[in-house]
Amino acid sequence: MDTLLELLNSRSLVDGEVRDALDDPAEGSRWARERGGDGSPEELALLRRARDTLGDVVRGESPPTALGPLLEGVRRIPEITPDGLRWTIETPPHARLAVEAVLAWAATEEELPGRLRPCANDACCLFLLDRSRANRGRWCSMALCGNRAKARRHYERNR
Repeated sequence: MDTLLELLNSRSLVDGEVRDALDDPAEGSRWARERGGDGSPEELALLRRARDTLGDVVRGESPPTALGPLLEGVRRIPEITPDGLRWTIETPPHARLAVEAVLAWAATEEELPGRLRPCANDACCLFLLDRSRANRGRWCSMALCGNRAKARRHYERNR
């Protein structure tokens, strides 16, 4: 799930400016290699496509079937080990991180349905995975987006 959130949040707003960790070839390559990828231009293009499609699916702007093309050519192979059954994912090397993110999204939807969501701050483009018992988390960061939203509401009430 870490790869999923890290990919979704690889584009952020900082002081009103969009920063994309995958746009710059050197920075994007480093980002991918730190997560076990090869950092190739082909991998970065696929990661950007996966991030955008996953974001649209999480926001409800696209159906989950939109993720299908990201899984083309991927095979899941069962292997019996002394510890039991293990599944191995077979995919082209440049597609591994994108495929892992899509599979993490599927696992999240199965295990924690409705918990992966965009930040409720309209000026933020980050996502959060709500692990609270009440499933009421709204902001990527209470210190940043949550406090800003509460301060804005307070200002509007007292105006």
